[in-house]
Amino acid sequence: METQKNNPLHGIKLEQIITDLESHYGWEYMGHVIKIKCFTDTPSIKSSLKFLRRTPWARTKVEHMYLQYLKKNK
Repeated sequence: METQKNNPLHGIKLEQIITDLESHYGWEYMGHVIKIKCFTDTPSIKSSLKFLRRTPWARTKVEHMYLQYLKKNK
């Protein structure tokens, strides 16, 4: 198996990404930045995971937000 040394998200689970973002920014801010219902209407980790696993464009936005979060918190 190839190592992905140029992929900063390699080895980080989607659940960890959502948990980190939620604890740092909160659901309200996340829903403001990425306009998806699972962040604005009774948000939860479970509903977010379900939606993001089925919706590639939304997952890409969340991953980009997480990369920005990592960059700011180095």
